[in-house]
Amino acid sequence: QVTLVESGGGLVQPGGSLRLSCAASGTIFKIFSMAWYRQASGKQRELVASMPSDGSTNYADSVKGRFTISRDSAKNMVYLQMTSLKPEDTAAYYCNAYASVIANPLKLDNYWGRGTQVTVSS
Repeated sequence: QVTLVESGGGLVQPGGSLRLSCAASGTIFKIFSMAWYRQASGKQRELVASMPSDGSTNYADSVKGRFTISRDSAKNMVYLQMTSLKPEDTAAYYCNAYASVIANPLKLDNYWGRGTQVTVSS
């Protein structure tokens, strides 16, 4: 299995910055992509940013130019640098990995962390 643990959330004022981290562990064979999603209260979970193994990046329009996703593949880590935060960025942020495990290297599954809360408020 693959376990994802997020960290770095908290309370920040509008215009501030936060850096989220996600560590993947377990019997990992290969991680093909990692991503950050968020879910605000009463809303559906949405993709914030993703980074496949080829190093390309994809961002939601609402965060382009403000958020940056990065990966350390050697450490199975993914990060989300968030700047110019707005109250509408308030949400639980979830780490996602599309990966296979040693026991079944050809089978890809989606794995999720438990989330970290980001609150943007003055």
